[in-house]
Amino acid sequence: MSVTWARGFVANGAAAGIKPGGLADLALVAAVSGAVPAAATFTTNKSCAAPVVVSRAHLAATAGRAAAVILNSGCANAATGAAGLVAAERMATAVAGPLGAGVEEVLVCSTGLIGFALPIETIEAAAPALVGGRGRSPDHATAAATAILTTDTHPKQVTRDGGTFRVGGMAKGAGMIAPNMATMLAVLTTDAQASPEVLSAALSRAVEGTFNALIVDGCTSTNDTVIVLASGEAGAPSPAELTATLADVCADLAYQLAADAEGATRVAEIRVVGAASDADARLAARAVAGSLLVKVSLFGADPYWGRIVSELGASGAAFDPDRVRVAYGATTVVEEGVGVAHDAAAAAAHLAGSDVEISCDLGLGSGTASVLTTDLGHAYIDENMRTS
Repeated sequence: MSVTWARGFVANGAAAGIKPGGLADLALVAAVSGAVPAAATFTTNKSCAAPVVVSRAHLAATAGRAAAVILNSGCANAATGAAGLVAAERMATAVAGPLGAGVEEVLVCSTGLIGFALPIETIEAAAPALVGGRGRSPDHATAAATAILTTDTHPKQVTRDGGTFRVGGMAKGAGMIAPNMATMLAVLTTDAQASPEVLSAALSRAVEGTFNALIVDGCTSTNDTVIVLASGEAGAPSPAELTATLADVCADLAYQLAADAEGATRVAEIRVVGAASDADARLAARAVAGSLLVKVSLFGADPYWGRIVSELGASGAAFDPDRVRVAYGATTVVEEGVGVAHDAAAAAAHLAGSDVEISCDLGLGSGTASVLTTDLGHAYIDENMRTS
């Protein structure tokens, strides 16, 4: 049920005509009671898209409240100048009226190809039916989750029971994925009682170890957005409880994004321990996770640990080559910086699976970090060497 599982939310998805062939391309998630506490995190790319600019401005204008999110796929509305900003505002206006909400109470997300004008008239024509057909059934939630897909192969949805409250979420993302924040759109809903300030702090912490710890191709998108809405129709969890449940939802969605990444055949968790600090551990883990050489080794299921040790040393983290330990799953292949006798067949078998774990112990302290990544193969190139 995802975004409609938390009490107080409805959703819908439709084919507006942005994509060819009658594919779903317009989605809505709305609070039943009007504007509710809301928070978001956005791309750090300075070439951010018009919907990012508009949604930031709307959240600032309402002091962290929103009644709805409208999302389109098939066009990113990025690198479109002043006309793109106008189109993003018109997109919010198109559903604000039918919902009885203020324009600034509507947040906007877009995903698709960069540099193309958003067909806003198409969206405006489809908006009344999109709003009128909204509901809270599982089908409505799935319709919304399907309408935001680009090169994804299936919808990504999740629900979690926090005890006194619920959290649901949907996301899309398959390529242009790098930390801060990974290329993606995600909408989370909760019926928890929380102020915009508490919600914002909880979302930021939840994103840090999940969406911000995901690397597919190292490219940071122009449109990345994660939004959470809180209806307040259930209990009032502690900030820690809210953060933990949001983080659980984000972690599940982040894994789903990695598993469905463009051309990916396996997901790998790069876990670094024994670093001088957590910050150093993140540097080291991201260096290994983002390495093209490591990714190609993953695709070939080749346990060539030399590439991992090299990336650890080049990461910028404190590093002593004589203290490093590396393991593929349960098979240790490096001790004190040098290769050791091991079961090569077991290491190769682990790398041939759909889920891989690479553990790196720097032997310098108590810092830890974990980053999700994927392999890199021919299918990624096939997908990204064309724009249509």
